[in-house]
Amino acid sequence: MKMQNPVLLLSKLPSVPSSPHSSLLPPRLSLIIGPKRLNKTRRARNGDWSRRGSSASSSISVSNGSGGSGGSGAGSFRVRAMPGSSFSGDENGSLRKFKLNESTFLASLMPKKEIGADRFLEAHPEYDGRGVLIAIFDSGVDPAADGLQVTSDGKPKILDVIDCTGSGDVDTSKVVKADENGCIRGASGASLVVNSSWKNPSGEWHVGYKFIYELFTDKLTSRLKGERKKKWEEQNQEEIAKAVKHLDEFEQKHIKFEDANLKRIRDDLQNRVDYLRKQVDSYDDKGPIIDAVVWHDGEVWRVALDTQSLEDDPDNGKLANFVPLTNFRTERKFGVFSKLDACTVVVNVYDEGNILSIVTDSSPHGTHVAGIASAFHPKEPLLNGVAPGAQLISCKIGDSRLGSMETGTGLTRALIAAVEHKCDLINMSYGEPSLLPDYGRFVDLVNEVVNKHRLIFVSSAGNSGPALSTVGAPGGTTSTIIGVGAYVSPAMAAGAHCVVEAPSEGLEYTWSSRGPTADGDLGVSVSAPGGAVAPVPTWTLQHRMLMNGTSMSSPSACGGIALLLSAMKAEDIRVSPYGVRKALENTCIPIGSLPEDKLSTGEGLMQVDRAHEYLQQSKNVPCVWYQIKVTQSGKSTPVSRGIYLREPSACQQCSEWTVQVEPKFHEDASNLDELVPFEECIELHSSDQAVVRASEFLLLTHNGRSFSLVVDPTSLSEGLHYHELYGIDCKAPWRGPLFRIPITITKPMTVTNRPSLVTFSRMSFLPGHIERRFLEVPLGASWVEATMQTSGFDTARRFFVDTVQLFPLQRPNKWESVVTFSSPSAKSFSFPVVGGQTIEFAIAQFWSSGIGSHETTIVDFEISFHGININIEEVLLDGSEAPVRIDAVAIMASEKLAPAAILNKVRIPYRPVEAKLSTLATDRDKLPSGKQILALKLTYKFKLDDGAEVKPFIPLLNNRIYDTKFESQFYMISDSNKRVFAMGDVYPDSSKLPKGEYNLQLYLRHDNVQYLEKLKQLVLFIERKLDEKDVVRLSFFTQPDGPVMGNGSYKSSILVPGIKEAFYVGPPSKEKLPKNCQQGSLLLGAISYGKQSYLGDGEGRNPEKNPTAHQISYIVPPNKLDEDKGKGSSPTCTKSISERIEEEVRDAKVKVLASLKQDTDEERSEWEKLSLSLKSEYPKYTPLLAKILEGLLSRYNIEDKIGHYEKVIDAANEVIDSIDKDELIKFFALKTDPEDDEAEKLKKKMETTREQLAEALYQKGLALAEIESIEAEKSKAAASEGGKDVDKTVDPGQDSDVQPDLFEENFKELKKWVDVKSSKYGTLLVVRERRSGRLGTALKVVNDLIQEDGEPPKKKLYDLKLSLLEEIGWYHLVKYEREWLNVRFPANLPLF
Repeated sequence: MKMQNPVLLLSKLPSVPSSPHSSLLPPRLSLIIGPKRLNKTRRARNGDWSRRGSSASSSISVSNGSGGSGGSGAGSFRVRAMPGSSFSGDENGSLRKFKLNESTFLASLMPKKEIGADRFLEAHPEYDGRGVLIAIFDSGVDPAADGLQVTSDGKPKILDVIDCTGSGDVDTSKVVKADENGCIRGASGASLVVNSSWKNPSGEWHVGYKFIYELFTDKLTSRLKGERKKKWEEQNQEEIAKAVKHLDEFEQKHIKFEDANLKRIRDDLQNRVDYLRKQVDSYDDKGPIIDAVVWHDGEVWRVALDTQSLEDDPDNGKLANFVPLTNFRTERKFGVFSKLDACTVVVNVYDEGNILSIVTDSSPHGTHVAGIASAFHPKEPLLNGVAPGAQLISCKIGDSRLGSMETGTGLTRALIAAVEHKCDLINMSYGEPSLLPDYGRFVDLVNEVVNKHRLIFVSSAGNSGPALSTVGAPGGTTSTIIGVGAYVSPAMAAGAHCVVEAPSEGLEYTWSSRGPTADGDLGVSVSAPGGAVAPVPTWTLQHRMLMNGTSMSSPSACGGIALLLSAMKAEDIRVSPYGVRKALENTCIPIGSLPEDKLSTGEGLMQVDRAHEYLQQSKNVPCVWYQIKVTQSGKSTPVSRGIYLREPSACQQCSEWTVQVEPKFHEDASNLDELVPFEECIELHSSDQAVVRASEFLLLTHNGRSFSLVVDPTSLSEGLHYHELYGIDCKAPWRGPLFRIPITITKPMTVTNRPSLVTFSRMSFLPGHIERRFLEVPLGASWVEATMQTSGFDTARRFFVDTVQLFPLQRPNKWESVVTFSSPSAKSFSFPVVGGQTIEFAIAQFWSSGIGSHETTIVDFEISFHGININIEEVLLDGSEAPVRIDAVAIMASEKLAPAAILNKVRIPYRPVEAKLSTLATDRDKLPSGKQILALKLTYKFKLDDGAEVKPFIPLLNNRIYDTKFESQFYMISDSNKRVFAMGDVYPDSSKLPKGEYNLQLYLRHDNVQYLEKLKQLVLFIERKLDEKDVVRLSFFTQPDGPVMGNGSYKSSILVPGIKEAFYVGPPSKEKLPKNCQQGSLLLGAISYGKQSYLGDGEGRNPEKNPTAHQISYIVPPNKLDEDKGKGSSPTCTKSISERIEEEVRDAKVKVLASLKQDTDEERSEWEKLSLSLKSEYPKYTPLLAKILEGLLSRYNIEDKIGHYEKVIDAANEVIDSIDKDELIKFFALKTDPEDDEAEKLKKKMETTREQLAEALYQKGLALAEIESIEAEKSKAAASEGGKDVDKTVDPGQDSDVQPDLFEENFKELKKWVDVKSSKYGTLLVVRERRSGRLGTALKVVNDLIQEDGEPPKKKLYDLKLSLLEEIGWYHLVKYEREWLNVRFPANLPLF
């Protein structure tokens, strides 16, 4: 089947290569795609494998891995020191003359033969996963997808579909009642008709709404936007044509426009045309809103959705026509929003109807994964998943708000659901690098799930290869999780990937992550096929597609394990994660012939049939996990799970280690029956006694045993060496290794020549080949300049070039590039390094690159080390005028010292203004241990005086999701209208915000209240990116007084090896500081000291683009004091004490009046009594009269509107009459002396009086217009009742000034005092144009007001705009503006 172009099919989400030459990659999913590597942005939280991202031009990612085809009888289990070449080529996938026919082609699309699943099912057809329940932790599974409806034995395939992230949550806490017509008011404001057949004993309807695009993937949203825009543009063009026609007709009728009224009408018609044309440029589709209604029918909670906004036909999508759904687990029913989107929807109701979860998938990835594990296609069994009899639950951990990235909340809830549903298996094809292996909150919860509840957890190892130590968390770094590498067989290459010529043997994909972990564990447990053509959601408009990655190898392995569990349950063999893992690892077919291949493939390619026989034979063996803790003798820390000798000093001497072996039983193990009798005689074997030595035997009891181990790497050659010490049960050697201690040694080459130049010449490459070189980076080196020269080939070649350095408590320091050579040529690179540490250079020819050419590629790789050592890693300028001295020295060779420094970000600290701790609902936030999860919501406030690109930064929590003890974090930034501008989690994104005031709410979760209490005053930074014009470039000096004296400027020099040179970096001048940088904030940027040797003098001035850059920061000091502050003296008061007392009393009375509420009739009566009393006492006191007018305007829920507006007019007239306008005119005609305090005081008073006059005129005009509108409506209604037609048409030629027009007279008076086009008074101008029938001009004025209005925007202006559009009849714009109205002015903030 022809696949869609993957770039069109998916965006940031897991994607699918449509052909061998295109691929697509999701953020932070373990799916691999084409070899093109993306820049490391916020989406690179899936770490090193996100860079192998989507590219329309890159070829699909297929790489090394081998799929076993056959296998000898499974009864024989060989114990061998290392997997070698004991098996024949046929067993590990060798097919020298590989040919496909139709059946083998179809089988290659869903590989099963490679792991022995086909042989197993042929022998045991009923052990096809029946009785096994798998939890899919992923982006969500579409229950309507092909092959995911029923199991092979006719049972429902998917038992539950859950959104664990909360991204589909809808607040349905608002309860309404239906009126006599069966109508309710939806949360969006729409009137909804309830189906009379729906049972609702309470009569209470919970309502909420959701923006539909929040539920869709980027790809689906893009498709819908395209289709919607096309229709919208057609409608808009039709209205433009009408508007142009009306304008043209008017111009033909009226050749001259000498009459002012005609000119205004012509301008109005032109404004209509202009408005419509501008809409095309400003069109931004925020998507339809769907109303949701939840009710209890006496038995279960029911849900109905109103999706009319998605439909073209207004009769479609009505609430009453929706077939009500309930929690998927109850009835296993789902719906579709509309035929246009074809997106499956599932619902779940929580918290007694107050939270509705609308579940959709956040990418096709999860459905694809589920299909690999267990799809069932009765008409095409070759396309079945590995375990077609298994059942599933879908636990969506990919948050739709974050482009399908996982969150701590999603992960925790998924584990809760898996235990609650009594799942047997978990598959998770997500992950990222971590700074600490086998550590973190999620790891703790996983350990509990595996050890206590006996779930088997399978996960992808990652797509960050080919360098070592690139396995990701949690799959490759967690002891209780089976981490799976990705393998490609010749059949997969020929069939699924459609390569010209299949490889002769199976191999690991080039990009599959490699071990060991930072603490020496193997990292990869086993390998499985890493690609498949599997089912995808219906919204993709296709049944299935090709994806490849360890995301695919993990469900392949998971499906294989499901077959084993199906057999174990049928054969009454007790299931234990410990025993199953041992069976898998000890029955694998090796991939490759070298010991070091284990770091890529784990124990090899898993074999289901052999593992089954192993489990049968192990039926009565204790269920034990042998936990390994390794420490170097004499040290208590660090504790590791293996031995990893990587750095130069560790590889040059013998070392002694203490190994503690601790048998771990499941928590329900019996003390007397299992723990006490446990005793095993263990024979210890070394893969090479010359390197690894230990005692020969070990008596192991339940309490564990330790022994010493000596590693001697001194005689080893440079390069990679892998060894193992493993234990065999003396009484049952057939069990194979009970435990293994991996020993990885990367003995680096020492670079002694000066200058430090290393060349690796004439390296030969074939498809899939990897060359690794380990170098001790010379002390003093800080960056590398490398050149890669290729030769000896004709067709294009693609290479992965990776470098890795490891440091304690840091993620691997990894640099990577994918390079394509269309012909023999050279390419150069530069990247940072750290001196004195080992670096791995991994160069790999992509597994399918040049696969049909049969030509060997020759590569010459030259590495040149450069370095400038400085005395300060991170420069801090303390806010004073003093510079900071920098000492620089070149150790290896002469280097050009050319410092450059910029400050381009400002970071401002904030404390929360509110901290709210709450207990979450029990239906999805109660841990299996019984502990209830708590939530802490912190609210921060910040203000932007100008639009800016900002990013929140929380040093304690950011950039860690798996390797953190905190459960989760999520933030949302909103304005005072509750419009959400940004959301994020542990990897904050930069967001462009307009000027205004903002709230940032940070949501933290944990079951330990003490942890949350400590975070109630958590410091958060708002990091703002400076505009290019505000970026501060720092200067350098040769003298300490240079910044003040302005002399001794320093530019550059040549460093002589070993000779130290010093200079100063000066602080920014106060004049160059960006505005709005408050005291205590931090300016941040970068400083570099050298640049690539091949750059010219004018290049390399941006330190961030140089190979080695360090952080530089500047503490913003207190603002300078205002020199004029405090000068002058207070004006002398000329009034008597009695006069001053009288004024104070009067003003106090006015203040009391202004403070009175008018919510009830009684309160209004009291207010009116006081206002009348004060008016009689101070009849001409303008401030009092202005407050009375203000009080009238504050009233709401007015029944007699005309009477109310007449009172407003009377009050406004009283204000107007109290002001001496002539005096005002005379005053403002004269200039005042700004240095005369009395004159300034009088000026301020007169300005206030003018504002009060203008406000009174403005409010009077609005009231007059309202009365006029109400009377017109009454007249229209009366005429309608009398059967008369009312002609609303206004004759453009009619002179409206013939009759006295109070509104117009008032408006002209207002124009004398203020600019009626200003944002404060412009609404009255709109009303004027509207009542004159000039709706186009009115729209233009409203738009201008909205543009000029400060943040946040005022809803009344948008309501006015909407009413004008409705009056004109531009209904496509009405619909568009209504959708935007809900975006700008939502009723509530969304749920976390």
